[in-house]
Amino acid sequence: MNLLVVGASHRTAPVATLERLSVSTADLPRILDRLLAQTYVGEAVVVSTCNRVEVYAAVAGFHGGLGDICAVLAAEAGCAPADLANHLYVHYDEAAVEHVFRVATGLDSMVVGEAQILGQLRDAYHVATEAEATGRQLHELMQQALRVGKRAHAETGIDQAGQSVVTAGLEIAGNRFDGSLTGRPALVVGAGAMGALAVATLTRTGIGSVAVTNRGAGRATRLAEAYGATAVPFDDLIVALSTVDIVVTATAAIEPVLTRETVAAALALRANSRPDTPLVLLDLAVPRDVDAEVAELPGVLVIDIDRLAAELADGPAATDAAAVAEIVSSEVASFLVWLRGADVLPTVAALRARADEVVTAELRRLAQRRPDFTDEQRADVAHTVHRVVQRLLHSPTVRVRQLAAEPGGDQYTALLRELFDLEVPGTSQVDTVPDIAAHVSHPSEGAQR
Repeated sequence: MNLLVVGASHRTAPVATLERLSVSTADLPRILDRLLAQTYVGEAVVVSTCNRVEVYAAVAGFHGGLGDICAVLAAEAGCAPADLANHLYVHYDEAAVEHVFRVATGLDSMVVGEAQILGQLRDAYHVATEAEATGRQLHELMQQALRVGKRAHAETGIDQAGQSVVTAGLEIAGNRFDGSLTGRPALVVGAGAMGALAVATLTRTGIGSVAVTNRGAGRATRLAEAYGATAVPFDDLIVALSTVDIVVTATAAIEPVLTRETVAAALALRANSRPDTPLVLLDLAVPRDVDAEVAELPGVLVIDIDRLAAELADGPAATDAAAVAEIVSSEVASFLVWLRGADVLPTVAALRARADEVVTAELRRLAQRRPDFTDEQRADVAHTVHRVVQRLLHSPTVRVRQLAAEPGGDQYTALLRELFDLEVPGTSQVDTVPDIAAHVSHPSEGAQR
């Protein structure tokens, strides 16, 4: 099996495309089942966040695996695979491992260095494990990715230099209020993980009063109590909007929560109390919580994922990013040693099993030709033949393990299967290196990362 990553992110796709690809937590098990039902997909993890949708998979072949994954993504997005081609990136084997480690460390995030992705990866891995969608390769890959992410934040300054998406969005919002949000009342719509991060960030920034609303009132109440905020009934959303200057939306709704009608009604109420104060809506949800037509209303600024991606600064200092990149590079090399070594074990086991089959068959024929042998003589012959075979196989099997740990080592394993005509589940014959660019259009390698 080979590792394959197929995905789209804020770097390659607009919010509209990410919305179509977005997978809710409730739908993840169903998507995993669809992926595993494909011919070439043996293991799968699906990561769906506000700025990326990615499939990590162990596949029996590059071309077949890519086709299977693209077909599932396209079906979920309600379009033809060709319509997604320009927005997808593909990483295979070593490049796939590097990409996952870059994601885990925050190097591939919209806000470089942000730590929220670690929790999102952990959640995606947990769902896949519960759905029995992960096996040996993805278990190891995800566990190592989480470890590498923690190591990067512990050993470098990227943790301090990086921001959260909420912090970055609030910095952009602050430009509408002379660079400061101090004293500005705020409302958070949604009480999930991102909503909680928004409340925590807002209460640390010296902003004014903070209110929380959510369709599930209990979650809003608990979140508000944890941070000294105020819980607002969801039915009072319009009134709540009319009393604040900053709104952060982060729900899991599949339809816009803030429609043009809702925001227009709130603006009408604001006309007397806050006539000259803009209303800033920071939409961190995918699919979007704020209807696209809301941006047309006078006095409203909508900051969504597209705008964040366009306006954010580079993030942490170059030295911090370089230090993390070095960690990623060394960890990728270590993982590949394990991966190549793990890949050769089934082939070695198949070779020894084939040898045992041959020895057993020959001993059976010997017994038929020499029925006069005593049980002791048969045992001596069997012991000797087994020793000869094991000694003959020892050096080549040890050597192929060593070669498999080197760059291009998978070719030795494939060659061993070819020479001895071994059938190992989940493997294929020697392949040429896949021409990824010929199958999926995407930006330059630098843009992918």
